[in-house]
Amino acid sequence: MVNNCINSILSTLYPSDCLLCGAKAGEAHTICRDCHHELPYNRNHCPQCALPLTAANHRQTLCGQCQKQTPVYNRILSPFHYAAPVDLLISRFKFNGKLHIGRLLSSLLGNFILQQQSRLPELITPVPLHSTRLRQRGYNQSLELARPLSRRLNIPLNYACCRRVKLTAPQSDLERGERRRNIRGAFEVTVRFQDTHIVLVDDVVTTGSTVSELAREFKRAGAKQVDVWAVARTW
Repeated sequence: MVNNCINSILSTLYPSDCLLCGAKAGEAHTICRDCHHELPYNRNHCPQCALPLTAANHRQTLCGQCQKQTPVYNRILSPFHYAAPVDLLISRFKFNGKLHIGRLLSSLLGNFILQQQSRLPELITPVPLHSTRLRQRGYNQSLELARPLSRRLNIPLNYACCRRVKLTAPQSDLERGERRRNIRGAFEVTVRFQDTHIVLVDDVVTTGSTVSELAREFKRAGAKQVDVWAVARTW
């Protein structure tokens, strides 16, 4: 009876409407079944960097870039293309303070990770923000994604083992080559690891320059394997 009362109050305070279409979704801060079905799933992708692939090259083992140069990180897992409506959800979460959308995105990412049946890491860490940008935004969107994942998967979360020491220009404003130069030397890992399997959590991977630089620093600090979990991957 008490639980029913609580649920009734929560339903009043947090209506269970779909965040995308407004239809009844069954629970608060989620999306309905129809919208869930229409999400831009990244089904056909490079098994290493998660780059979406076209139908013409779907049998290719690795994308051209990964064949040309092995990434510093070991693997990226990303359930969605960075396309509508996932791009809108990420933008509202990241730039408009809609933290409840972050919980939804973290849940969707967690569902995808569990479906992979891969060996889980020993440590989760979010891609850090520089202190200046953190003050401006008020929160680190990657940490807001990582916290629920840590609890759900029972994996320790450490958001203090690395820091962003260089305030860089937004990566989204730069071309591929500029992104690599922009992010070089931006991170410092503050602890040592011993053959540890680590996962970096981020909202979007574009060229992979940021997670590559961060993975390089973690491996220099003793990490054995560095994977990346991201909500979305760009083309």
